[in-house]
Amino acid sequence: MAILGSLETVRAQSPRTAAFATAFAYAQEVRREGSAAHARLFALEPGKSARVELGEGVFAMEQAYLTKPRADGFFESHRRLIDVQVVVAGREIIEVIDAARSPVQVPYDSERDFTHHADAAGASIARLEAGDVAVFFPSDVHMPGLRAGAEAVLVRKTVVKVPVG
Repeated sequence: MAILGSLETVRAQSPRTAAFATAFAYAQEVRREGSAAHARLFALEPGKSARVELGEGVFAMEQAYLTKPRADGFFESHRRLIDVQVVVAGREIIEVIDAARSPVQVPYDSERDFTHHADAAGASIARLEAGDVAVFFPSDVHMPGLRAGAEAVLVRKTVVKVPVG
């Protein structure tokens, strides 16, 4: 199941592989004010994203977006890549549920490594603030980017993609 918490907590509970080490080194860098990664993330216009190659088969999707109402969200999962989601600024709600409890709505797209799942009752709800990290494995169907209150909030985050295996 998903791992949530501070970078230090999540790092301690995650697999100790070269790919995860690369992901966590980048996560630490992007959170550090004055770093090139931090500046790049904060230069993104809302609604934009940028891919950054990190090595070891790992890459990051740096993102800036406004959180959305739950009605506009959707559940997703991935087979080949593990998400390490790092909130650098803002806050959001992410729902997560085991894949066995979430029916597929649109079949797996191997090109995008993406499955769209139907809405599912009983998902766990996590509130992520700046500095929080979440790791979603292939069995973790998740709905990110949701409003934590009535108003939209600008979130600056990076989703580091770590190959499974």
